[in-house]
Amino acid sequence: MKFAFFALSAIYGGVTLTAAFVAPPASPAASVRTNSALQVAAQDKVTFDQEQFIAESKEMRLKHLEEQAMYALKISCENYGNAVFPNAMIAGDVVITHLLHRLGYIKDGKCKIMVVDTFHLFPETMEFLKEIEEFYDFKAEVFCAEGIPVGDKAAFDKRYGADLWKENIEEYDRVCKVEPFQRGLKTLKTDCMINGRTRWQGFERAWIDLFENAPIGGGLAKCNPLAYWTLEDTFDYIAKYKVPHHPLHAKGYPSIGDAKDTIPIPEDGSVRFVDFKFEGDKTQWLDYASERKGRFVGLANADGSTKTECGIHVSGAEKTWDRDLWESDKSKVKKIESVDAAIQVKDAGKPSVVVVYAPWCQYSQKMEDEFESFAEKYGGEIDIYSFRGDEEREFVQANLNTKSFPTVNVVKPDGTVVKYESEVRTVDAFKKFVDETLA
Repeated sequence: MKFAFFALSAIYGGVTLTAAFVAPPASPAASVRTNSALQVAAQDKVTFDQEQFIAESKEMRLKHLEEQAMYALKISCENYGNAVFPNAMIAGDVVITHLLHRLGYIKDGKCKIMVVDTFHLFPETMEFLKEIEEFYDFKAEVFCAEGIPVGDKAAFDKRYGADLWKENIEEYDRVCKVEPFQRGLKTLKTDCMINGRTRWQGFERAWIDLFENAPIGGGLAKCNPLAYWTLEDTFDYIAKYKVPHHPLHAKGYPSIGDAKDTIPIPEDGSVRFVDFKFEGDKTQWLDYASERKGRFVGLANADGSTKTECGIHVSGAEKTWDRDLWESDKSKVKKIESVDAAIQVKDAGKPSVVVVYAPWCQYSQKMEDEFESFAEKYGGEIDIYSFRGDEEREFVQANLNTKSFPTVNVVKPDGTVVKYESEVRTVDAFKKFVDETLA
């Protein structure tokens, strides 16, 4: 077989560059496409339009990524019975929504779209959900904290507390994100979860592939159709197809989570995505691992490390405490199981001691053994109870002096509840307080 050798020369920066190419022999069926970035002026000369070459290369790359993502979505929606896409409406997620629409999977119901409302989202987020529901003609399945009606922030605050995220961020993640997320997947009976995680988002995700086994949901398949995309690819796609996207991108936010811990990058909002174009220095958004720089700001994990994940994609995140407190059958601390039972203890006409606690609270955990010893030593003289109060915030504030955990109270025979104010939580200190209160 013979090959043709030819050379192209170009002048760049005053230096003549020559490149040799080897081409296979032409066949009758062969067709030659000349890249428009290379304009052949003569047999031995070529002019090179660098910007045009970059633009064409990016378009080639994006075309490949689109096809790859759609192939992954086709596998998810055609080969699994109940594909579900948890949609956070960030840049990658609106791309996936558009791809699912192009494939017809939203319209034919082969993929359901799920949204988790943490009750701490930006107001613009749920408004944007309405916009894309109308645009793509679908209705999202919305899930929120257990036992709370969708959209009822007051009911959430009443049960879990408006400051739960300040008291314990892991418990907040469990209540507001992980548990409703998992419940949503189970309710929708999904066997394949589609999500927008990418390798470009940081080292925690640097090795993800198009498909993997999810760490939650009992062997659930997880599809990452944008696994190999950069954030720039994502915005290129949004611009190419004029995809509806979150309004906060135009106000300086590269990624959008909870309002309480999400900020613009940079903080002055000088980088924006407006009318499908970037304003300002876009590299501050598009550098590796920069997409989520503005997320989880000011938050730390229980071990003091910087928080970078909300917990949804982390194994074991659904349970941020190992067990309930004073749960053993041998415990001398009696359990109060309901609000009604707590009222009965309060109105019983005899003295008692009640600790109001949260099982995830480190201070409740630290006093467990000492309070158990107190019950073992004095439980024969006075009834000693525990009542989990983190899910009955309004009740324990109004009836059991509780604004933080743990709170120890002595209930007098007349129903008066007296709070133990000291931070000294020892058997002797508890006993002294009981004796002085009931004297």
